[in-house]
Amino acid sequence: MTTRSSWPALALFFCATPLYAQTPQSCDGLKSLSIANTIVTSAAVVAGSFTPPGATNPNATIANLPAFCRVAVTLRPSADSDIKTEIWLPMSGWNRKLQSVGNGAWAGVIPYGAMAQAVTGGYATAGTDTGHVGNTASFVPGHPERLVDYGYRAVHEMTVAAKAFIRAFYGSAQQYAYWNGCSTGGRQGLMEAQRYPADYDGVIAGAPVNARVHQMIWELWVAQAVHKDEASYIPPAKYKTINDAVLAKCDADDGAEDGLLTSPDRCRFDPSTLQCKAGDEMSCLTAPQVAAAKQIYTPAKNPRTGKEIFPALQPGSEMGWAGLAGPEPVREAVEFFQFVVANDPRWDFRTLDFDRDVARAEKAASEMIDAVEPNLQPFFARGGKVLMYHGWNDQLVAPMNSVNYYQAVVGTTKSSADSIRLFMMPGMTHCRGGVGPDSFDRMGVIERWVEKGEAPKQIVAEHLTSGAVDRRRPLCPHPQVATYNGMGSLDDAANFTCK
Repeated sequence: MTTRSSWPALALFFCATPLYAQTPQSCDGLKSLSIANTIVTSAAVVAGSFTPPGATNPNATIANLPAFCRVAVTLRPSADSDIKTEIWLPMSGWNRKLQSVGNGAWAGVIPYGAMAQAVTGGYATAGTDTGHVGNTASFVPGHPERLVDYGYRAVHEMTVAAKAFIRAFYGSAQQYAYWNGCSTGGRQGLMEAQRYPADYDGVIAGAPVNARVHQMIWELWVAQAVHKDEASYIPPAKYKTINDAVLAKCDADDGAEDGLLTSPDRCRFDPSTLQCKAGDEMSCLTAPQVAAAKQIYTPAKNPRTGKEIFPALQPGSEMGWAGLAGPEPVREAVEFFQFVVANDPRWDFRTLDFDRDVARAEKAASEMIDAVEPNLQPFFARGGKVLMYHGWNDQLVAPMNSVNYYQAVVGTTKSSADSIRLFMMPGMTHCRGGVGPDSFDRMGVIERWVEKGEAPKQIVAEHLTSGAVDRRRPLCPHPQVATYNGMGSLDDAANFTCK
């Protein structure tokens, strides 16, 4: 990382070698680069459009790309590792920065779309499949080292390799390195800050599943709520009934009736108010469905000790309940127990014991895949910054998970006030989407913070419909919230203040 004290010397270096970023070395020549644990499989210039390997859908082709050197490598830090990784290096206009991008769920594929966005913005970029093919946990049996690769090692090895190729290609190291990821990508970013504090200068961690083991246990807590007794299943046609009742109860609590709950954790909605008087109608919930809704709104807990395992979905998230409470339990959690914990592909999620099986799951995988260490002092001491964001309407990762981790870091790390900030986003679902503003310049925020020392005091986010902005709202650093000033449009950020 470049510190302020080293800037003058760095400036002299740039003056002495002004063309290194504009006149890179031969792309083809990178095939012969020797890096530990790294096999270069190809290095070739791509320009205009790119079709991911193996893609059969014509819509998978990415167009309007600048010319870049595409380097494909296989990383083998262990005898059983098979980590496919790509590093994309702009042929011109490199901004002297690395932006590595994250995965989702069980990964198993290189995130080409995010890499395309990064290289279009002038960044050198890197992405990996984390050591297996396919977004499934079926790779784990018989391959314990590949679980380590998925958990943390693949991303670190990718980062080391990316920096080596940057030095070889441009003749100098990157000035700054950033991580940009959401969900599993958010977990990966926090894991990097915790385990390898020298890898990145800034980490963007959206909706991180950093408590990965407990998060997948909780996913089955929701599935059991609606499937342990099939009479409890809530058909998606009833989601709007519940959502309307939630908004009627709590929307005005923040002083703005706008379909967004600014602080849904304070909403005291009781699903019992929707219980059917007689029969079963789409406008009401049966008694078993009421019980299921209450469980969905309740954190997963150990039935013996009462200890919380993972927080709950928030009021306002109901339109997305099909993600975890749909006709089938979410596959990633079922596969976690089938292939990682029980080693039994016939394992039935209905048998999950939230006492005994939690301990089994922690023993099987927490050390490899959980990123819950709150002491980020080694990362912060180098000047590292963490930008966290999470949608209050997240239907796949309970948003209080981010609040809990942020508070743990603040309570543990001395310099946290200047080094980590969390922005909760009303109305946004998992990583993006929803009724609230879900789009903001994440890279611009982290760059100004890392490079200029401008900590984000508020961020203006936008909501788009058919490509047109129809709502802007300030995002506030937790625990502040955007408060309506009482006058003007509810869709104009200028009419809200962080308090």
